[in-house]
Amino acid sequence: MNDTDLLLRLAVALAIGLLIGLERGWQQREEAEGERTAGLRTYTLVAVLGALSAVLSSATHAMFLALSFLGFSIAFSAFAWLEARVERDFSVTGVVAGLITFALGAYAVLGDLQVATAAGVVVTLILALKQPLHQWLRRLTWLEIRSALVLLAMTFLALPLLPNRTVDPWEAINPAEIWLLAIIIAAISFAGYIAIRIMGSQAGVAMAALAGGLASSTATTVTLARMAREHPAASPLLAGGILLSNLVMVLRVLVVASALNRALLLPLAWPLGAAALVLAGVAGLLLLRFGKDSKEYPNLTIKSPFDLGTALKLAGLIAVISLLTKIITAYMGGAGLIVLAALSGLADVDAITLSFARLTNDGLAVATAALGIGIAVAVNTAVKAAMAFSLGTVQAGWIVSGASAAALAAGGGAFVLFG
Repeated sequence: MNDTDLLLRLAVALAIGLLIGLERGWQQREEAEGERTAGLRTYTLVAVLGALSAVLSSATHAMFLALSFLGFSIAFSAFAWLEARVERDFSVTGVVAGLITFALGAYAVLGDLQVATAAGVVVTLILALKQPLHQWLRRLTWLEIRSALVLLAMTFLALPLLPNRTVDPWEAINPAEIWLLAIIIAAISFAGYIAIRIMGSQAGVAMAALAGGLASSTATTVTLARMAREHPAASPLLAGGILLSNLVMVLRVLVVASALNRALLLPLAWPLGAAALVLAGVAGLLLLRFGKDSKEYPNLTIKSPFDLGTALKLAGLIAVISLLTKIITAYMGGAGLIVLAALSGLADVDAITLSFARLTNDGLAVATAALGIGIAVAVNTAVKAAMAFSLGTVQAGWIVSGASAAALAAGGGAFVLFG
């Protein structure tokens, strides 16, 4: 390591210390001098101490860094303990931040500078977001925490145990791959569910529809349609919410399909993009016109989408559609796949999207997959328009149906012209 490189690494260590020290000092800015264990200067010096200890350990012995870290830990913890006794504040965050600052200072000398810098930024963010993180935690229930734990267990415990190969004569069902796809969709839905819980109903129809579209656009449609029946005067506003949640569904299909196979991006971008523009325009007009003074906020009580039963059902549905796709391709060709896509769209678009996108890597034509996914989205959109009629008001039904028909016409036209 030459002198220039060493000076650069020491400068990065200094910057990391300043960054963490700035946050720590700002948090304790109301305390008088001498009443806090560490602030801006202390954390900056801690990072420099870690960096210099790493330099000296490189020149002498690795034990020097270990002993330096141990001595610092004892001294810093002792001062924090004395402060806690006086102030009756038993938070250990400051001590942990000090130890991390020392370690990052040392790593800036011995390791990768980009990793050290990124870690310093992440640590500072975690420290700075104390209040929002605590507020989010208070909003969560044990059911949601358990769902997150199930998500982690299914990803890091169950997934590695599943065979990563096809297990059927038609070579359609790969348990590990299907389970991973189910986890991806359930995780997206769970993120939308958490967004609803964090934002609450006071975020308004637009925010609730956006989050609900991630969690379950069908459930959001049912909820808003029923609200329209209970509050007929708010039908245009709630119809806008239904269209907005359907817009999120369309965009989600595009993102998921293209993420699994980039070749699907252009064939789907034109029709789905055109439909999304129509839905966005109509929903925006309705929400802006009727949402200014509205008090009609939806209370979306959507069940947490990530539990074991839901994940198993989704995985089973993906497996069945994957198997049917292979069999139909072998015996009936593309026409049979289109029928399958239409039938799947009556209930769900995620399973058919995942199945078709995955099978394009196994020989399914990209054009056929794009057409099938588009038809599933169109059928699902039509079903939601019917829901707006049957569960909501006539006015909401006509608005949603008209906008959906325009979106489908725009998407179909784009598919014919550019598909």
